[in-house]
Amino acid sequence: MVFNLFKKNKGKIYAPLNGTIQPLAEVPDPVFSGKMMGEGIAIEPSEGKVYAPADGEIIQVAPTNHAVGILTEDGTEVLIHVGLNTVNLKGEGFQMHTKMDQQVKKGDLLLEFDLDYIREHAPSIVTPIVITNSHNSNKTYDVTHEKVAVQGESVLIQVK
Repeated sequence: MVFNLFKKNKGKIYAPLNGTIQPLAEVPDPVFSGKMMGEGIAIEPSEGKVYAPADGEIIQVAPTNHAVGILTEDGTEVLIHVGLNTVNLKGEGFQMHTKMDQQVKKGDLLLEFDLDYIREHAPSIVTPIVITNSHNSNKTYDVTHEKVAVQGESVLIQVK
């Protein structure tokens, strides 16, 4: 029983930000909605902070600071992509708080963004959270049906 305490968060991807949850199929971008990048979910953020959704290692930091990737301890690759077409903002409105190869714990602040600026200058603020290695994995991904994301508390995806 004591060993189960250490596995409590294993296989769980928690909400990296607060906001309204929506299915990936509803994201107004065919790359995400068509799950070309992988299985996942999306959040329309209510504030401009993104936190680590699980313990792991940073494996991707977009040069424009609009996206960050994490390799979780169970081998799941999670991409958090703030807004749509935000690469075109060339980093304006984003501040990264992590770097490549950094070890992170669930709840560590990864990046901040100016929600009003993104809302004004990008087609959408919706933030996909995608399992980028889901296509070549024998794992299953149970996505939540909840509607409200509470950072660090809501389990968005259960990896089995």
